[in-house]
Amino acid sequence: MDIGTTVTATTNASLDTRRPDYQALKTRIHQELLAVLNLNRLPQVGRQEAEPEIRSVLTGLLTREGQTIPLSLFERECLIADVINELFGLGPLEALLRDPDVADVLVNRFDQVYVERHGRLEPTTVTFKDDAHLLQIIERIVSGVGRRIDESSPMVDARLADGSRVNAIIPPLALDGPALSIRRFPLDRLDAHDLIGRRTLTQPMLDFLQAAMACRLNIVVSGGTGAGKTTMLNVLSSFINERERIITIEDAAELVLRQRHVVRLETRPANIEGKGGVKQRQLLINALRMRPDRIILGEVRGDEALDMLQAMNTGHDGSLTTIHANTPRDALYRLDTMVAMANLNIPERAIRQQVASAVNLVIQISRLSDGTRKVTQISEITGMEGDIISMHDIFVFERDSVRDDGKVLGRFKATGVRPKCADRLATAGTRLSPSLFNHIEVVA
Repeated sequence: MDIGTTVTATTNASLDTRRPDYQALKTRIHQELLAVLNLNRLPQVGRQEAEPEIRSVLTGLLTREGQTIPLSLFERECLIADVINELFGLGPLEALLRDPDVADVLVNRFDQVYVERHGRLEPTTVTFKDDAHLLQIIERIVSGVGRRIDESSPMVDARLADGSRVNAIIPPLALDGPALSIRRFPLDRLDAHDLIGRRTLTQPMLDFLQAAMACRLNIVVSGGTGAGKTTMLNVLSSFINERERIITIEDAAELVLRQRHVVRLETRPANIEGKGGVKQRQLLINALRMRPDRIILGEVRGDEALDMLQAMNTGHDGSLTTIHANTPRDALYRLDTMVAMANLNIPERAIRQQVASAVNLVIQISRLSDGTRKVTQISEITGMEGDIISMHDIFVFERDSVRDDGKVLGRFKATGVRPKCADRLATAGTRLSPSLFNHIEVVA
């Protein structure tokens, strides 16, 4: 029997693991188990192989404890699951990570854990014993990907074995104790049809984006945290031809590309002496020497923006990246600012000319108040007007109202503007119907 699977669905609702007597008993049983196990052999065997034997030992230990502390069958099963998770997995987090509805796990303090389900935050009864217990789990996560966290390096980005993104921050920067954030990604990644089914965008919008990828337009996906930028990047990348060589550059690897000809690069933090760190800019410069057809930068957030724009302007068409911004116009302003971070004293107008020349489309994606994700704007960069980058919307999502149950009502709407890139699409062999740019679809 898989204890974790059996107990996961009911643990939070039926058993408060924060009870001091439960935590004390779990700690005592865990220590007694370690005393009788062959710890040298444990790393050499898998969980499935070792679990029956460990379960038998735990049952014996709990039978003895049950003489002084009565335990129901359910409490016994929960405690066995917790101890095994401490031994092989991520302790109290295992139950949450087995729940397919959980999108985010947010540990504010050792005794305060929240999750996001269906776009809504909710508290859980999951808890750690103390700060040291939480820190131990964090160290287990980061050491698994060759990173470290301590007082000299109190922040870290990492990932779990299933690709989930992890961020941890500890004292002295975190005042209330270690904090941990886990962004999970579904095992079956969403594809273009899933986005249409979820009404994230419409078929005409998707047809336009597919054509834009086919004719190698440079695209920036803009949005806030948790809006779905990485998912959109994965969907866009699925339209890249199998014959093209793709190089991805990320701080923590998240992209899952379906093509075979892919080279994945990941940054590396500095060691304890402050040496050996490799930033996105260094990887981007190196990627240009690797004969890429397309470069996908997971997120642009610093001076690598300059090299990205230069790559887009020097033959690496069809490149993709994401950026944190609230609107397409804000995304361009942020690119301006990040290029200035390179400290090369480039005139502001020259920077904007580079942006206007390099970026063809900005896709704005937002998470609405009801937890749904929508592509709220697809905007085209058309050039410069004086010192201002000119752009216009091709598709927008207009919000109409909010129902009593909190559901956001609105409509996807084509603005009627024929995109400047339409001729380029036609030259590449993709002719889109003029009616595509007059489409309106109401979303309930």
